[in-house]
Amino acid sequence: MNIDLKNVRPYGDTLNDGAVQLSFTLPVPAGEEAKEAAKILANKMGLDDVNVVYMNDLGIGFTFFVVYGKCRHSVDMTQIQVAKVETEVMDFYEINEFIREKIGRKVTVVGACTGTDAHTVGLDAIMNMKGYAGEYGLERYPEINAYNLGSQVPNEELIKKAVEVNADAILVSQVVTQKNVHIHNLTHLVDLLDAEGLRDRFILIVGGPRITHELALELGFDAGFGAGTLPPEVASYIVQTLAERLNK
Repeated sequence: MNIDLKNVRPYGDTLNDGAVQLSFTLPVPAGEEAKEAAKILANKMGLDDVNVVYMNDLGIGFTFFVVYGKCRHSVDMTQIQVAKVETEVMDFYEINEFIREKIGRKVTVVGACTGTDAHTVGLDAIMNMKGYAGEYGLERYPEINAYNLGSQVPNEELIKKAVEVNADAILVSQVVTQKNVHIHNLTHLVDLLDAEGLRDRFILIVGGPRITHELALELGFDAGFGAGTLPPEVASYIVQTLAERLNK
């Protein structure tokens, strides 16, 4: 199959048919007028041949829709450049061997869900001994000292712990993103580290479902990891970055 990377469109039944499925809620009562409004809105979004396949009255003047349509737009993939972590990903055994050979001591990592964030699933997937998707968490690595501080940790407390244990890396997990609270919280952490002259002391990493490597760099972090990241990906980045810094 020959794909024109300069003109990529959604795929449904046949190549380049532009078929998409879209769902949304409108603050209007269910009915024929609401259905027509959904079709008009989808058309304004760039969909042709719009068909409302599902409409559900949510009550109190709200209606949920599922629509099918054909997207008239395309994407030129050859023009897309995305900032991403380029570190070679090693496995559990390779990482521990790398630490022994290239660093010569245990690596210390402190992680937390900071601010008001109480969602520890992502943090635990990376830090906890049981890990995630068959991959051991950092607590399981014999050559890594991992401190999981849990949820709703103030930035000041996280920094204090990192200094106390002489951490090599700080790992921050952010799930709550309403009103960009994660942006404010992450910026605050970097500002505190800068103010105390500690920013260059740590490898600073952030992870979460709305986090990209590009966003992390913009906020002053060293790396950012999104949803589905596995422990070896984070560990590989930490130890290779640390080795590079120690050898400078």
